[in-house]
Amino acid sequence: MKDSKVSTSEENIANITSELETTKQSNTELEAKVEEIPKLKSEIEELTSKVSASQEEVTQLNSQLGELNNTLLQRDTQIQELNEALSEKETVIESTTAHLSEVESELQELKPPDIGAGGFASEERITCPMCGAVGHDIKSVEDKSKILSYVGHIPMYAKKSVCKKCGYEF
Repeated sequence: MKDSKVSTSEENIANITSELETTKQSNTELEAKVEEIPKLKSEIEELTSKVSASQEEVTQLNSQLGELNNTLLQRDTQIQELNEALSEKETVIESTTAHLSEVESELQELKPPDIGAGGFASEERITCPMCGAVGHDIKSVEDKSKILSYVGHIPMYAKKSVCKKCGYEF
């Protein structure tokens, strides 16, 4: 029986020593992990500082975004006002163009005929209103009743036409 007790005691001792070794290993692992804790704490502090800096950047960027949105809205309203002013100016230009074309057409109607193209320069076109004589039968005479101007002390008279056939003055 002593052998069995000794063998069980030896087994217990072996078990206990194996457990002791495993606990020593786990203890050394835990000590290594405990040594890593300050490093991890410093990393956590760095990361929290980075997070707070990132949050500050985010708030700054959000404020800048708000300012940019406000300026964008102001620009949009300015663009809308300018577009409205542009449309008003276009309507004014259209009405002015229409008025200008009307005035030009009226001016064309009132424009005198071209003299250089054989207009009133030829005496052959003058006809007597009484007998209808034309050409050499009509002579041009000074009208002493109408003084146009003076050259020096000599008067310049207007011209009148006289028919050689019937003697009618016009």
